[in-house]
Amino acid sequence: MLAVLQRVKAAAVAVEGRTVAQTAMGLAVLLGVCEGDGEEQADLLAEKTAGLRIFSDDNDKMNRSLIDVQGEALVVSNFTLCADCSHGRRPSFMAAKRPGEAEALYLRYASRLKGLGVPVQTGVFGADMQLSLTCDGPVTILLNTDDWKKKS
Repeated sequence: MLAVLQRVKAAAVAVEGRTVAQTAMGLAVLLGVCEGDGEEQADLLAEKTAGLRIFSDDNDKMNRSLIDVQGEALVVSNFTLCADCSHGRRPSFMAAKRPGEAEALYLRYASRLKGLGVPVQTGVFGADMQLSLTCDGPVTILLNTDDWKKKS
């Protein structure tokens, strides 16, 4: 499972010109669900997202988590994160999990974040969405649960 975390002052997602979700200070999360991902990856990724110390403390050091700052999360599905660009010029999306299974894991990730005390808004799974961000920092972090398997 892949996630791009963008620290934001505000974020919103629109579908067909209508805002469907918005959040204040916290994280915008682009979430890619790939073949081989399961509930364990969704839970681990949510815990890492909520606990990652990427917000500034009183000394301007990144020492506080999303939970510590009582931030919010805007979670948007993004199958293109699973793209394989190693051959030719057209990305292959064969590594992306099938939509029904991917949506279930996307919702599990969002639910797990909520269970950890993070207010969560979501985009519309599978829709053509427009994402607006007011970046903070900018601070952008890439998380890949496959990397964690290799190190354990």
